[in-house]
Amino acid sequence: MTAWHDIRDPKDTELDRLAERYNLHPLHIEDCRHGNQNAKVEEHGDYLFVVLKQIELNGQNELQIGDTDLFVGKDYIITVEESGCKSVAGILDRARQSGKDQRPDQLLYRIMDAVVDSYLPLIDRFNEDIDVLEDEVLGNPDVSMLQKMFELKRKLIDVRRVLTNMRDVAGHLQRTEADLVARDMTPFFRDIYDHVVRNLDMLETQRDLVNGTMDIYLSSVANRTNQVMKVLTVLGTVAIPALAISGFYGMNIKPLPWAESPHAVWIVSGMILGTSLGLLLLLKKFRWF
Repeated sequence: MTAWHDIRDPKDTELDRLAERYNLHPLHIEDCRHGNQNAKVEEHGDYLFVVLKQIELNGQNELQIGDTDLFVGKDYIITVEESGCKSVAGILDRARQSGKDQRPDQLLYRIMDAVVDSYLPLIDRFNEDIDVLEDEVLGNPDVSMLQKMFELKRKLIDVRRVLTNMRDVAGHLQRTEADLVARDMTPFFRDIYDHVVRNLDMLETQRDLVNGTMDIYLSSVANRTNQVMKVLTVLGTVAIPALAISGFYGMNIKPLPWAESPHAVWIVSGMILGTSLGLLLLLKKFRWF
């Protein structure tokens, strides 16, 4: 019968009592209480010390990463919940209900498998966010989208770092020679390893998609800038004849053609309009617009 000691607060003095009872290393207790550790597995004496990482999005759509520490012995398992992630308590409760009368290594597998499965909704959420960004960039690129892309890329990097460490944990557990992990558990930990690797591949694909979306955004902004510059260039070019003619007739030079005519204003206006239209037709022929 496996004794399960569930510590929901790492500052609980019950952890000190268990450390004395099962001869737990002080550095492992320190890791439990300081938190913010990388996912890892360490073999020490007659127990395994395992750190698992949970990831979820809070109400502000920000990543919340927490730790769950496990001490796995021959006839006991100690779980220490360090994080404020809501999913952690549910994972431990479900493992407790479904893992009755199981060995410590089997309980470790159940908890670790549930933690790895909890990454899938987050990765699906990233897929949805990328789809929305792609539609917005193609429809109406805006400066605010660049900030969204940088935030999403930063989240992908953080999640990838966690999953890389979790992959190492799963790989260690499937290759360990410790008596605490029975040989019949190797295929199960290999399955967890495969799941983590698959999630990492999905993250790599998502990172490429975000980079592609960013390239599309920059290209769209550059194309819009080119269109604006083209319009300004056409308007400036069309205005050249009007400026030249008005400047010429504004000089105190006599006699100027039609300067003394009572219809001089209309004649000059016609000259400006005619040259401007002719220049527009020439630019149209050159396919400037």
